Amino acid sequence: MAEADSDVFRKSLMAGGDCGGLIAARDWSATPLGPVDHWPASLRTTVLIMLRSQVPMVLLWGEDGIMLYNDSYSLFAGNQHPGLLGCPVRDGWAEVADFNDHVMKVGLAGGTLRYRDQHLTLFRNGVPEPVWMDLDYSPVPDESGRPAGVLCILAETTERKLGERRLRDSEDRFRLMADAVPQITWITDAQGRTEFFNRYWWDYTGASPEPTTAAEVSATHLHPDDGAGTMAAFEEAQRTGTTFQTEHRIRSASGEYRWFLVRGEPYRDPRSGEIVRWFGASVDINDRKVAEEALRNSEMHLSAIFNQSAAGLAETDASGRFVRVNDRYCEIVGRTREGLMHLCMQDLTHPDDLGGNLALFQRVTAHAGSFDIVKRSLRPDGSQVWVHNSVTALRGPSGTVSSIACVSIDITDRKAAEDALTALNADLERQVIERSRERGLIWQHSIDLLSVIDLTTACFDAVNPAWATALGWSVGEIEGRPYTDFVHPDDSAASASAFSGLKRGEVVIHFENRYRTKAGGWRWLSWVAVPESGKLYSITRDVTADKEREAELETAQEALRQAQKMEAMGQLTGGVAHDFNNLLAPIVGSLDLLQRRGVGTEREQRLIAGAVQSAERAKTLVQRLLAFARRQPLQAVSVNIVELVAGMADLVASTTGPQIKVVVDAEPDLPPAHCDPNQLEMALLNLAVNARDAMPDGGRLRISATAEDVRSGHRAKLRPGQYVRLSVADTGTGMDQATLRRAIEPFFSTKGVGKGTGLGLSMAHGLASQLGGALTIQSRLGLGTNVELWLPRSAAQPDAVAAAPADTAAHGAGGQVLLVDDEDVVRMTTADMLLDLGYRVTEVASAEEAMRLIERGDPFDLLITDHLMPGLTGAELARAVRQRRPGMPVLLVSGYAEREDVGPDLPRLTKPFRKDELAASLAQLSA
Repeated sequence: MAEADSDVFRKSLMAGGDCGGLIAARDWSATPLGPVDHWPASLRTTVLIMLRSQVPMVLLWGEDGIMLYNDSYSLFAGNQHPGLLGCPVRDGWAEVADFNDHVMKVGLAGGTLRYRDQHLTLFRNGVPEPVWMDLDYSPVPDESGRPAGVLCILAETTERKLGERRLRDSEDRFRLMADAVPQITWITDAQGRTEFFNRYWWDYTGASPEPTTAAEVSATHLHPDDGAGTMAAFEEAQRTGTTFQTEHRIRSASGEYRWFLVRGEPYRDPRSGEIVRWFGASVDINDRKVAEEALRNSEMHLSAIFNQSAAGLAETDASGRFVRVNDRYCEIVGRTREGLMHLCMQDLTHPDDLGGNLALFQRVTAHAGSFDIVKRSLRPDGSQVWVHNSVTALRGPSGTVSSIACVSIDITDRKAAEDALTALNADLERQVIERSRERGLIWQHSIDLLSVIDLTTACFDAVNPAWATALGWSVGEIEGRPYTDFVHPDDSAASASAFSGLKRGEVVIHFENRYRTKAGGWRWLSWVAVPESGKLYSITRDVTADKEREAELETAQEALRQAQKMEAMGQLTGGVAHDFNNLLAPIVGSLDLLQRRGVGTEREQRLIAGAVQSAERAKTLVQRLLAFARRQPLQAVSVNIVELVAGMADLVASTTGPQIKVVVDAEPDLPPAHCDPNQLEMALLNLAVNARDAMPDGGRLRISATAEDVRSGHRAKLRPGQYVRLSVADTGTGMDQATLRRAIEPFFSTKGVGKGTGLGLSMAHGLASQLGGALTIQSRLGLGTNVELWLPRSAAQPDAVAAAPADTAAHGAGGQVLLVDDEDVVRMTTADMLLDLGYRVTEVASAEEAMRLIERGDPFDLLITDHLMPGLTGAELARAVRQRRPGMPVLLVSGYAEREDVGPDLPRLTKPFRKDELAASLAQLSA
């Protein structure tokens, strides 16, 4: 472009308003349009035409639709101007990018687009707003004739569209409002042509919504007798320009006619003053018209009713002089109608009632009120009649009292009945006073807790003395306080629920909660309560003793269940232990003999020693099972607990290790206990091992012994008496409540698989129970455990420790033993031990076979027999042998010592046993 042309173009731009100035001042070299001086003629021409136009126009140039627009369009763009100038249309109006993409595609292809009232949502001022526009899009060719841009001519129609919407909304609101009116509303033009009827008209008449005229409506829908009058009234209103009002009947869709009051108001043109419309409403007055007709009919019947009434009716003037009376009134007062017309109402009144009657009459006539009075009327024959009079003053048109109406009922018979009833009531009152006195005595002396509680405030209004007896609070300390002041916290929710039910009128029966005593304790109360007239009336019983008995019964039942469970498990465990003892007997005996005889090489002897050790451990386990099952034979003697505990101190210390400090604390003058010392030592050792395992990081183990005098109510249910309490306490991990509840269950262990049998506490519990004592445990998680063995105190002096048996190998030399056992291996092992001890042995497999040898007279010096065998038991065999050979010693051998059929004088030896143990038992027999 020549420099001169460029200057001319720039000046032309400057003359194109604010937008032209902005275009001229901008450096376009960095845009797709390039410098202004290089713009093609087609672009310059289109821009200058657009800038001089007063119509909003925007030019979208090039593939990107670079926006150039005039001042009118900048007003349409709002806050987006001047940011839109030089901006691609897709970016400038991003919210309608798809729309503009379509415009550019069609326009650059040479097509045109036209939209009317196009609705778009634009962000002209930072917020979305609906916009309606008329849009015309035309392609703009370049010098080659191909479309290079798209010109848009825009006319915003938003205000018109919104105005149309407001008009529609206004019409809709008017229609809704008119349809909501429960009467007919209508609009006609000045000549009476209908423009609007509301829904009530269409629903009522069933007519179709088509234009009509007032004359057509009158002829079609009004009662034939009312149409002409209605039209005459409407025409008069049209002529005079005044309000149109009349009453007529309109036929409903069902054919029924109802009365309506129609009223129309003229609407005048504000400029010319001429009537252009009539706005009216038709109000349903059918009920009023029916009522008016009914009133007329009632007035016609009133006179007949007056004369036919069963009550006496009279009407007087304001002074009380009779104006009209019915026949019944004449009968009541005993006078004729003619005779009454010369009298006043007061003339009939008994002299004693006249004063009160006159005062009421004067007050009614002065204030136009009414009153009821019972008085005596005098008859001409001197008799009197009791009459109930209802007197009402009636106002005349002037507002003053013009007449008095009186309704009179003969109540002579009723009055007599009332007098009799009064006498009866007096008698009843006397009885009520007597009953009240009796109830007062019941209130004062009842052992049940009687109370009255206000349902609004929840406070005690009254309580009887039994409350003070039960709770320790005085009556005055309870009355006036809310019931919630005394309720146990755990019972608050249930008590509130029951109280809410009472407030709803429900009856509460046998509701139980706990009330606080003045001493700080709690008493269980059982309530029977009923609501009446805003109050709660209750009879409450102190059931604390019942609750305690129930708890004791529940505890006893639980103890019985536990005992039955333990007994069942004991029987099972005892039977298993018995079978294990029979299995261990030949193993322990044979290994003992092999070890004593030195059989085999040194290595084989070590193997035998290991087997002996394992067998002894198995023997110990079986003894624990028997102790748990209470089948272990106890050798209960008087034991010095102080010496026993002191003697075990080193063993306990070596067992627990150096990290645990062992403290022994036993009263020096502690009385002896009645127990089996061997079993007690085993129990103490087990408790010490449990304590050690509970203190993996070390701690303190305290073994103490004290004398205790147990009264009733001991936590372990011990019988009252004298006991020795042996305590093993540690500072270990302790147990939670769930573990503590299962601690003495057999085979229950928290040490993990292979680290405990779960029989230690069970054995100790079984030992204490067999001795007539108990085992108790106190433990808290993280603080440690204290296990207590309660042992009966012994009245005898402690037994001396028996000396170890001497070698008895030579003692039995030459003695003949009858050995009875149904187990061949056990019998063989026992026979080998007896032979080593120097005895001669005769073996038999049953008690019956042994009896045959005895009865045959075979010479035997000693009988050793198993207890449980098929046929006769060992105990039965022993009794039979003693009857035949009273001096023959007998030794009973068994897996455990049954107590039911074994006498206490029958020596016993428990399987498994070693040769030394057998020798010791035989030595005691010979002693």
